[in-house]
Amino acid sequence: MSAIKHLLHISAAKEKVYNALTTTEGLANWWTVQTSGESRPSGILEFRFGEMGYNKMKVTELKPNELVRWECIDGPQDWIGTTISFQLDENDKKTRVRFEHAGWKEANDFFGACSFSWGRYLESLRQLCQTGKGEAFGSEGYRK
Repeated sequence: MSAIKHLLHISAAKEKVYNALTTTEGLANWWTVQTSGESRPSGILEFRFGEMGYNKMKVTELKPNELVRWECIDGPQDWIGTTISFQLDENDKKTRVRFEHAGWKEANDFFGACSFSWGRYLESLRQLCQTGKGEAFGSEGYRK
């Protein structure tokens, strides 16, 4: 099994980052504007990317200001059954985010493209938390 991993630091409080990861408004401002669902344990979140497709995530774990974990239950075949986690802690007066998208059956071209896209969206998360404006898919600031 393969995993996509990224580590980044955000100049914002853990509470602000956690809010961006656990509210539909926050998620819609850094990942995709077409975000819906309930971000609570066992809740289902749906992320749509226009004609490109969608992902449905089951919220499997929430630890306030520390951890967000989802399991993909519908979407691209390679994503189904994978898990996505965001671990938060404080480091040098910043929020350190350890991101992992685990459980990939193979590190194929789609895996590589998703790794690149995750890097881009995590930068959007950083911008949202630091400046108040992210570059979510479908937003005015989104660059194709």
